[in-house]
Amino acid sequence: MSELPKSLEEAIAQSRVATQAALADGQTRLQVEFLFPELKFMLVAEDYLPVFAEYGSGLKVFFADAGAAALARNQWKDAAFKITDIGTGRANAPSTKIKPDDEIFLFIAPTSVEVPQMEKLMAEIGDRPAIFLNPRLEDYGVVGLGYAARQVRQRFIGNIESCYYLRPVDDQTAVFRCYPEQWSVWVEKGDEYEKIAELPKKPSGDDLDLILMKGQPQTATDTAPAKKPSVLKGLQRFLKALSS
Repeated sequence: MSELPKSLEEAIAQSRVATQAALADGQTRLQVEFLFPELKFMLVAEDYLPVFAEYGSGLKVFFADAGAAALARNQWKDAAFKITDIGTGRANAPSTKIKPDDEIFLFIAPTSVEVPQMEKLMAEIGDRPAIFLNPRLEDYGVVGLGYAARQVRQRFIGNIESCYYLRPVDDQTAVFRCYPEQWSVWVEKGDEYEKIAELPKKPSGDDLDLILMKGQPQTATDTAPAKKPSVLKGLQRFLKALSS
């Protein structure tokens, strides 16, 4: 059973294991999310990338724009993998971005603005695996709320398996998932964190409110408190140190 990580390093290590497990199960559309506002995604990406070491030049890494891609190429000069940008202009035809020898794809911090282009890229990628690291795909101001937006979510966003997810709801509560395990809600009780709910799908805001109001374990079996004091507070301090 996976427990809340004690550090960002441990969280990234968990996400690598979860990614490998999902890929081994034949999942081809995955996302990994560390939902902290202070997080510098390049630092996370650098520690996450070893999960693809076996692919070598078969890995292609995408950034949202050409500037971020250029910065990454400068920072990762000795990388065996290929780095490019998603590209949203007419000159960026998906067929120029996806090549037959590309085996697996990593999209770093894509946003809802890139969703139309990513849909086209996914059509070119086909059955090959694609992983989205810290995506921000559901900006309703961009994607919208109507029928067309629902279609986008059903055919693209809704088909992505969340293999790792870590989000502090507040200083005392966290939502967590590490594939292949279910989603869970953890609450600080005294000097330790206790899993108070386990769900087959990501909890909504209303689900969280109900779970926290009940304040009782929602799992099929009694779960012992995880003896990891101040886990989330430690993560938040760690992330603040990274951003300073």
